[in-house]
Amino acid sequence: MIALGCDHGGFDLKQHVIRHLEERGIAYKDFGCYDKASCDYPQFGRAAAQAVASGECEKGIVICTTGIGISMTANKVKGVRAALCSEPLSARMTRLHNDANVLALGGALIGPNMAVEIVDTFLDTEFSGEEKHCRRIGQIEG
Repeated sequence: MIALGCDHGGFDLKQHVIRHLEERGIAYKDFGCYDKASCDYPQFGRAAAQAVASGECEKGIVICTTGIGISMTANKVKGVRAALCSEPLSARMTRLHNDANVLALGGALIGPNMAVEIVDTFLDTEFSGEEKHCRRIGQIEG
C-alpha cells in the first residue's frame, strides 16, 4: 500500500497520481489534504511518512507546491528516506542506491505526465542491496 499526502499546492497532482495508481491496481491510503483550501503541508507529509515508518504502508508519495517543504517534513520521521525527484533518473537512482521509501514531488514544477513516469520508476525499481549502499544507508540512519 502507498501512503499519500499533500497540501493545497499538491492537491491536483495527487488526484492525478491517485487515478494512475487505481489504473495500475495499486492500493493506497490518502492522508490528505482533501481539497484546495490553504493548509499546512507538515500535517499531511508527517502522517504519510509515519505510515511508511510504521510499516502500515510500503512506500509513500508526498506532494506540495515545490516538494521541498514536504520532503523536509517526511525526512524528520525516523526510518523515512524521502527523495525529491523531478525526473525519472533521480527516482531510479534513489531507489537503487538509497532505498528511498518516500517520493516527494513538486505540484507546481512538474506536469502530470512526468509525475506518472517518476511514480512508476520509483515504485517499479528495487533497491540494489549492494553492500556499499547498505553501509551508506546505515550511516544516514546513524
